[in-house]
Amino acid sequence: MKAVILAGGLGTRLSEETTILPKPLVEIGGEPIIWHIMKIYAKHGVKDFIICCGYKGHLLKKFFEDFRIRGSSVTIDLGTSEVSYLDAPQEDWRVTLADTGLETMTGGRLARIRHLLGNEPFFMTYGDGVGDIDVTALLAFHKEHGKAATVTAVQPTGRFGAMFLTEADPMVRTFNEKPTGDGTWINGGFFVLDPSVLDLIEDDEVMWERGPMRDLTRDEQLVAYRHYGFWHPMDTLRDKIVLNEMWENKAAQWKIW
Repeated sequence: MKAVILAGGLGTRLSEETTILPKPLVEIGGEPIIWHIMKIYAKHGVKDFIICCGYKGHLLKKFFEDFRIRGSSVTIDLGTSEVSYLDAPQEDWRVTLADTGLETMTGGRLARIRHLLGNEPFFMTYGDGVGDIDVTALLAFHKEHGKAATVTAVQPTGRFGAMFLTEADPMVRTFNEKPTGDGTWINGGFFVLDPSVLDLIEDDEVMWERGPMRDLTRDEQLVAYRHYGFWHPMDTLRDKIVLNEMWENKAAQWKIW
């Protein structure tokens, strides 16, 4: 089964990094976040990836072209230009890097790779969010309900501590340092999609999160898989710092491999 990763956006809210790199190559613990996402899928046996490239896509291609040599000992015959790897492959992934346009929206990127997807359901996520997602359970849930699309719904942790106060009592009775948002469930990526959803995408200008997801909701074809575990995006420099601190402190809950 294939996993599609949207990796073509500009990443403007993380401009401290993305003026140089595409956001999926911004590192957590010395490895790009896209590697962490792929490791989550690979833990569940999903190792066939299609990466939708756009902004600085050539750097994504270069990363995977050099992937094996980065982590292996090698012998290079300068006379014949033959390269021999002395270690076993780091990962047994199959990675297709598809050019999907610089200005193409998220839905348009999916439409552009339709010819690579076949007729079976596929996973899809964004190149900037990690979590301890049970991908196997997600797929089983999708097959069980029989609808066209499944979205993983998450409740992000609030940024600020929360206090419970009443009008009559100035005393702080409860305090939660990191509450779970405001009870709202949001789109956490990690979709399972039937190929039929691509019929809802007309052109490059279509944002997946607006037209298609709303159409699927209207037609009662979008079902939420509620994820109660860890999930965190990397939208800003602060997010990057938080995720790196988790990794360095061996508290990276998304590291399920």
